[in-house]
Amino acid sequence: MTFDQIRTFLWVARLGGFRKAAERLHLSQPAVSTRIANLENELRVPLFERGPGELVLTKHGTLLLSYAEQMLFVEEEIKQRVANPSEAEGLFRIGASETIAQAWLPEFLKAFSERYPRVNVDLTVDISLNLRAALLERRLDLALLMGPVSEFSVENVALPPFDLHWYRSATNSQTDLSIIPVISYSSKTRPYRELMSELSRRIGPKVRVFASASLSASLKMIGAGVAVGPYPRALANDFLASGQIVEFDPGFRPQPLAFTASYLSEPRSFLVEASAEIAQDVAQTWDKIHPK
Repeated sequence: MTFDQIRTFLWVARLGGFRKAAERLHLSQPAVSTRIANLENELRVPLFERGPGELVLTKHGTLLLSYAEQMLFVEEEIKQRVANPSEAEGLFRIGASETIAQAWLPEFLKAFSERYPRVNVDLTVDISLNLRAALLERRLDLALLMGPVSEFSVENVALPPFDLHWYRSATNSQTDLSIIPVISYSSKTRPYRELMSELSRRIGPKVRVFASASLSASLKMIGAGVAVGPYPRALANDFLASGQIVEFDPGFRPQPLAFTASYLSEPRSFLVEASAEIAQDVAQTWDKIHPK
């Protein structure tokens, strides 16, 4: 019995299939199948009930899973307390919302790379709804998203919020929200739903709302006088500095955008935990020196 076999068994059990475990471990599916078959032969018991659909653990497999989790926990403890962080290797999968990508994500990646110079990063920028799904499906190790993620298996590290301010074109002074369209985040996000609810209550059926997953495209449309909208000031700075847009007050401001660095708590990974702490430190430093 080898540690690689135990680790492979753990990921097959957690992900419910050989293909998913192979993707997670960066192995071929036959290699994963061979490791599990060799482990079963050595233990002389079946670990999975094989059939259509997702694999199911046998009673022997369920017992082994508890030991496997303990073994990987000890491995993580050793890496954390004995090993040199700069020697850590592997692939680290990060997902980030566009708000963070346009704010402090570069500083985070720089700090992460300095601490873990031999770890490769796979970066995904997407809306928080998709990042949440990818995290729960274990396709991401860390998600920097609008949170928290309300799942018992997820740890959420609070990040500084982003206040929202209203902007209009510098060349179009129209700010009557019953006349000029309002542009907001993707229709699949919480900020869009909250804004729609508030505008419907205040303006009524005359309000027109455009949805866009691209913050830069949205701010360009505001600058062109197509619409007005509420966005974080830090992201609007370049447009403000160039004189394309100006701030205005329509009489209300949406709730700040709340973000978290979220990750699955099991199996425990000190690399993931450390990355969430790095994200929090970088975000707090960035927040102190940028306008709210």
